[in-house]
Amino acid sequence: MDKKTNPIYSAEMFPTDPDVLVKVEGTCKKFCRDLKKSLWYGAQDIANELTPWTRNAERHANLRPEEFWAVNNVSFELRRGECLGLIGRNGAGKTTLLKMLNGLIKPDKGRIEMRGRVGALIALGSGFNPILTGRENIYVNASVLGLSKKQIDNKVEEIIDFAEIEEFISSPVQTYSSGMKVRLGFAVATALEPDILLLDEVLAVGDLKFRVKCYNKIDEMRKKASVIFVSHSIEHIGRICNSTLVLNKGKTIYYGNVSNGLETYSRQSDSIDHKPFKKNFPPIKSIILSTNKIKYNYGEEVILLVEIDTNEEIFINFRFVIFEYPSRIVAGEINSIGLGLPNITIKKGSQKLIMKIPALNLKAGKYTIAHNFFSLGNHLISVGEAKNTIQVKGSGIGETHNQIPIVSCN
Repeated sequence: MDKKTNPIYSAEMFPTDPDVLVKVEGTCKKFCRDLKKSLWYGAQDIANELTPWTRNAERHANLRPEEFWAVNNVSFELRRGECLGLIGRNGAGKTTLLKMLNGLIKPDKGRIEMRGRVGALIALGSGFNPILTGRENIYVNASVLGLSKKQIDNKVEEIIDFAEIEEFISSPVQTYSSGMKVRLGFAVATALEPDILLLDEVLAVGDLKFRVKCYNKIDEMRKKASVIFVSHSIEHIGRICNSTLVLNKGKTIYYGNVSNGLETYSRQSDSIDHKPFKKNFPPIKSIILSTNKIKYNYGEEVILLVEIDTNEEIFINFRFVIFEYPSRIVAGEINSIGLGLPNITIKKGSQKLIMKIPALNLKAGKYTIAHNFFSLGNHLISVGEAKNTIQVKGSGIGETHNQIPIVSCN
């Protein structure tokens, strides 16, 4: 797309700060629900593009019959080293926005600037020719990104090794499973060292071992690149991202830190009409999480105290999440169902829930602890921000994933 003649793109909008790699300003994209009208509108738009005196963004200001805004006035900025979590319900406009960022489709209004090489994995197996082998597809995708054959030769074994599909690398991609396609696609997108990486639900398919490899790779890339990550998984967003953009019907309903973004998304997902938590779950008056102290030694017991005040007796399940400061999840599976304690009874009035983690096997550093509470039917009723900060001392390098908390109610 010619950025010099198209008013949607402008180099002048980019700030002088070289660390700002992505800038989106008032971006909009509309589609038509009716196929015949869509074709007619498309012909009209092409004719307008070819007519100099009608080439302006104002012609897209109004919706024509059967049209709707898939993305409506979205703005954000992303710097080097940052990872933005793009979340929202199905049909919110996430993939449409990613396609515009990747240059696959053109915005109808607004401005987009991308600085540097862009790597993307937007759809399962996107960019792969099903008839070509995995190795051939590596060369094709890398060539499209501007790499020479010599550069690809230096990277191809690294890509195959990361994808762990060496046995099938000479087979046609059409014979690959969904997981194998994701492995290869992610390996290609990250090994070519892009300045901007766009990922759409790539961790939804694949086993735990591969997800851990993806986490580590994204952490490594964030030192010198920007990442935009789309997922419906609260845990994936919390583990990878340091900011969130929540979309609903193409519009931004929240843009900011991860904890508030996940709370906004949880409210949105739980209620179609997006009523506040207190209207959906009137029994909950307040939930307060605290720790017995701030500084701990490696392997020391930790006591979490939750004070719950309710208007009536309820049954809940809980999940505690430990973040390596400020937002990287290191333990997210401390939950009552996994401990064999489903549907804990919380009596009317004020009550204390005590949880003991026998050994805090975390490496030395700073951590925060947050909580999620669910009602019967797995409806989220409370999301606590990671405000409880603790300090761990010692030389331990263990993880908390396998720790078994002991829970009691008083």
